[in-house]
Amino acid sequence: MSNAVIDTNDDYSVYQTSTISALLAGVYDGEVTISELLTHGDFGLGTFNHLDGEMVILDGVCYHLRADGSVSVANGTDQTPFAAVTHFHAQHELPIEKATTRDALTALVDDTLGSVNVGASVRISGTFETVRTRTVGEQKKPYPPLVEAAAGQAENTLTTVTGTIAGYRTPQFEDEISVAGYHLHFIDDSHSHGGHVLDFVLSSGKVEIAPISELHLSLPATTEFLDATISTNVAADEHKAEGGA
Repeated sequence: MSNAVIDTNDDYSVYQTSTISALLAGVYDGEVTISELLTHGDFGLGTFNHLDGEMVILDGVCYHLRADGSVSVANGTDQTPFAAVTHFHAQHELPIEKATTRDALTALVDDTLGSVNVGASVRISGTFETVRTRTVGEQKKPYPPLVEAAAGQAENTLTTVTGTIAGYRTPQFEDEISVAGYHLHFIDDSHSHGGHVLDFVLSSGKVEIAPISELHLSLPATTEFLDATISTNVAADEHKAEGGA
């Protein structure tokens, strides 16, 4: 097992607005704008108010991926109920020179980090043999819980595509705050396809890893959040909502 450690002389902090447990409870409206979010980082993921599709942030640009298959650069005035961003700079870079499944690749990241208690920002780029994604459609009030909303998701499989996966590995003890395990979003190099990642095979490319040293959590002050019944037993629903069986 690797003895990887975090370089505490560098900034590996993540800014997150709201919690996954609130999103699971149907809190789909937040106050943080995309312009504000981008002051906290240039890399990350999340969703948009009303659960309107998926968010990918790469190199300081926020992309809005909708259930109808469209992709656009998000407006600065758009708002998010849940997102996590960081100023990405890799501590580890691993070349991938042969076809590697999601399970094999995440095992490689796990071994590099060396501890299940270390979170990390993860960037995977290159040519993918396949990428299977889903995108949740915009919801109307009264909002259903995320498990119900995700049941109507639009799925898509891309083949022989170049692009980037952005996301996080989160320790299990944070499962009420963030998505425990791997939470990954994809966008292709043409910025025309993408979504929440369900599975992939990376043909060749690289994996960049930045261990997380700090989490800055910003909680909404909305009536919806303050009045929500937020469960503290989220593991099963989180697994289903994120694409598990």
